[in-house]
Amino acid sequence: MLQSELTARRLKEKIPFHVLTLDEWSKNDINHLLERAQFFTGQPRQQPNNRYYAANLFFEPSTRTKISFEAAEKNLGLDVLHFEADTSSVKKGETLYDTVKTIESIGADIVVIRHGQERYFDELTRKVDIPIINGGDGCGHHPTQSLLDLLTIKQEFGGFEGIQVVIAGDIFHSRVARSNLDVLERLGADVRVSGPEGWMDETLMKRYLPMDEAVKSADVLMMLRIQHERHTVQMVAGPEEYHQRFGLTKTREKKMKPNSIIMHPAPINRGVEMDSDLVECDRSRIFKQMKNGVFVRMAVLDLCLQQSNGGISI
Repeated sequence: MLQSELTARRLKEKIPFHVLTLDEWSKNDINHLLERAQFFTGQPRQQPNNRYYAANLFFEPSTRTKISFEAAEKNLGLDVLHFEADTSSVKKGETLYDTVKTIESIGADIVVIRHGQERYFDELTRKVDIPIINGGDGCGHHPTQSLLDLLTIKQEFGGFEGIQVVIAGDIFHSRVARSNLDVLERLGADVRVSGPEGWMDETLMKRYLPMDEAVKSADVLMMLRIQHERHTVQMVAGPEEYHQRFGLTKTREKKMKPNSIIMHPAPINRGVEMDSDLVECDRSRIFKQMKNGVFVRMAVLDLCLQQSNGGISI
């Protein structure tokens, strides 16, 4: 169980235990969660002591996160309440708050939400009585993606102190980048960025490395997808130009350190941010990340339900 101000604050304010960002998580909180996720890597499916219902409310397209949460929920023995935004009362004008309160009233014990509005959860946290897990909010945060990335890096290097991580690509529009930049630095990693300078703000330029330098220095090269759906203007001429100027080509991969790894939150634009042949090369940990996503989400679900039920194991 977390031993930090997170639990104390939740009890004082009498609100459920939500996982919305990692901003308030201490290093101990994060390491505890990663240890719990690692524990789940070797466990069979669980049989809960009580019956719990989980609902996944995804208002944006998703493959990995949505299915990963569902797999995690089923591995824990939770019953999954299915929700499809396109066939729900959202189409009739129902608000996000009313949708969540409806799901809660019907019997959900926990809800996972992905939504295009940044910090959508601000209007919900003090109005609902069940835990909310943020599955991604606009260009804001993606805490469980950060945690699965952290687990993957920790499995590879044993820790974070002194590890150089380069996050490369569409930094400005990426909630993965925003979540990872802060938490990795707090854990002791040296975090740099690369990619089109127009997709970064001034605060990031002090971390900037050209891609040809980034590949030589990175222990972890974390590539990002171009978030076309969040762009208001086209900032790069085309896929081939982007690949040659900012992508991970085969030539650049050959210049990487012998023990360095490639990561990507996916979906991957093959031949754009990275050469298609590199997606499954020896140094790629992309599909390992996806596998770890299930274990991390099991740990987060388990944590939320325990914290919201007086510390009673599910």
